[in-house]
Amino acid sequence: MKHVLILDLDNTIYPVSSIAGKLFGELFKLIDEHLLPADNEAVEKAKDELTRRPYQHVADEFGFSEELKEKGMQLLNNITFDEPMQPYAAYDDLRAITVDKYLVTTGFTKLQMSKVKMLGIEADFKGIYIVDPERSSQTKKDIFQQIMTDNGYTAEDALVIGDDPKSEIKAAVELGIDTFLFDPHDKHGDATVTYRSADYQDVIRIVTEG
Repeated sequence: MKHVLILDLDNTIYPVSSIAGKLFGELFKLIDEHLLPADNEAVEKAKDELTRRPYQHVADEFGFSEELKEKGMQLLNNITFDEPMQPYAAYDDLRAITVDKYLVTTGFTKLQMSKVKMLGIEADFKGIYIVDPERSSQTKKDIFQQIMTDNGYTAEDALVIGDDPKSEIKAAVELGIDTFLFDPHDKHGDATVTYRSADYQDVIRIVTEG
């Protein structure tokens, strides 16, 4: 039986694709202005990665210039999303589970908190943590360990739920915590995880049966 769920936000509670056009429009325009048209495939790949991963990581991987990095950072540091948002319908299954829940998400603090507000999910969590590389060197792994230590949970008590095998899933595996990879499009068939599913009903079974 599990006593605590630790959730990611983007593409775990809601689909980033539902807001990407409005949220990233200015950033994508900035990228188009700075990257060479000849690198169109790389440009589109970078844009796709930005809907799933922190800007700083994508900028480094795709070799953004210092000017583009700086302008992108200035834009994202001050942006919020203030339009109605809807979580996945399946999120109701997680919401109904009566164990402690924590939200741990990577990104710009103002932006991530605005998403939480517009989704109306703040009250679902005992704690909300934003891993913001601009404000702290802490990682998701550090936060997971902090949650466990501060609240007296063991690794066996917890289940980490997310969509990214290289982020929250990897951090949980390194701490010996069971993982649930939400994979609705079957992208990560070879990922090292405890559980993998497109259905949050499975989490109910995991929590109650252990």
